[in-house]
Amino acid sequence: MLMAGLDDAGRGAAIGPLAVAGVLIDEERYPKLLELRVKDSKLLTPEKRRELEVKIKKITLKHQVLLIAPAKVDYFVSRKPETGGLNRLEAYAMAEIIDLLRPDVAYVDASDISTERFKRYIAEKVGSKVKLVVEHKADSKYPIVSAASILAKVARDAAIEDLKRKYGDLGSGYMADPKTVRFLREYLIRKGGFPDFVRTSWKPIKRMLEASRNSTLDRF
Repeated sequence: MLMAGLDDAGRGAAIGPLAVAGVLIDEERYPKLLELRVKDSKLLTPEKRRELEVKIKKITLKHQVLLIAPAKVDYFVSRKPETGGLNRLEAYAMAEIIDLLRPDVAYVDASDISTERFKRYIAEKVGSKVKLVVEHKADSKYPIVSAASILAKVARDAAIEDLKRKYGDLGSGYMADPKTVRFLREYLIRKGGFPDFVRTSWKPIKRMLEASRNSTLDRF
């Protein structure tokens, strides 16, 4: 039996892409994955994630990562009534990966509050016959999903590092990071707007733009 695991990274970030990853493995190789003791990527250091990424790619039959640009995220978020929003965008990306991997069963970490709705979104786009197991916290329940989580996080981290080399230290890309907030504030003051790697549909970003127009950016 062929099994796939799927997860994302960067869903709540204000800067950089949304990464969606999938890995494929068979029953024969699965014990080797268990030996790695993989777990949710958020619980691992960047160094450990990179180390495990190499091993995961060697053990699994196939792997796939999609990086979804901020512009596409903004399109789905800003037109939620017609697009279905971020959840549907992510589900469609997962469906694309499932069709590329062609597993018998796919274990998915659900981003939607409703696992059934998220499962339905994926099923709308999947062209191959596959059993879908869609659950919350799947990245902590199924090692195959943990493996996908690691690949997604490493890919997003690499994208953020590329941006740092071009634009300086912009932190993790999340608004909870003071470095990210400082970068956004200073960029907005200098340029009067944000670059294309910023998700302008995010409410905190909208508030910063409004504050800039009202000359109240010192609040950030």
